[in-house]
Amino acid sequence: MERIGIIGAGRAGSALGAALASAGYPVTGLTARSRASAERAARLLPGVPVLPPDEVTRRADVVLVAVPDDLIGSVAAGLPLTTDQYVVHLSGAHGLSVFGDVVAVPVALHPPMTFTGGRAELDGVVFTATAPEQARAFVERLVKDLGAGVQWVAEAERARYHAGVVHAANHLTTLLAQAFAVLREAGVDDPAATLRPLLTATLDNTLRSGHDALTGPIARGDVDTVAAHLAVLRDRTASTYAELARATVDLAAADGRLDDGVVRRFKQLLAEQGTGDEEPAHGQASGRAAQSRAVPDTAERELVLERDLTGEAPR
Repeated sequence: MERIGIIGAGRAGSALGAALASAGYPVTGLTARSRASAERAARLLPGVPVLPPDEVTRRADVVLVAVPDDLIGSVAAGLPLTTDQYVVHLSGAHGLSVFGDVVAVPVALHPPMTFTGGRAELDGVVFTATAPEQARAFVERLVKDLGAGVQWVAEAERARYHAGVVHAANHLTTLLAQAFAVLREAGVDDPAATLRPLLTATLDNTLRSGHDALTGPIARGDVDTVAAHLAVLRDRTASTYAELARATVDLAAADGRLDDGVVRRFKQLLAEQGTGDEEPAHGQASGRAAQSRAVPDTAERELVLERDLTGEAPR
């Protein structure tokens, strides 16, 4: 089996290195710039030496560049790579062009999962790969040895792929932060516990059945309920709800669940919904705006999570 060298023993690099070692690939060296990285590597990859980047590269057949996105190109360019080596990065956003003119065979291999600093459970994970033809057999074998699957994405489609991953995973967190804030304003002490059974079932059903899993007032054609929701929501949450409701109406209509009259009523209602960010004119504050002043915003409304390869995926 190919010898593995790891440039960057962060959460992802260490976890994948440990998984490769468990699959029988010899890990011959790694870099660790911080004490935390060195301690993590010692725990997950005992006996693997911490070495300078050049030495890690010379000892390896496969050089895993597990560094933040904005460092991939410069780090790879500084390594003494050869034409008989593979150089692999783990970014979702980048394809092969980030490697520039490196002479090694380039591979982009993104695991759409979260790394916690411990061992990674890769069963059922589908890695997204971009690689030249001569690397495909190697990539498929390596991923199979990890107990995972592989999905090939063209170089030109990497940005579209990554947008889909981020839209699904990162924006879900933002959406739930808004929903949690609304529930707390309604007097719900533990929004997560309240929503967990519904969210778990919805996610499972959607992953299994796609948009056939859609339920709720729009799927039922219940315009009045959606109008009642818009009457009590405010600011960015109101505009987010309205925009997602528009997309949901289109989805339900395309599936034939809504007749034309109901679709028109939904679209008329949602067209009346502004961005949610406007301030009412002096002396003309609506009931919703007055309610907005009565209840302070919560930190969850503006929650933004940035996950990177040194911490959490997807990126």
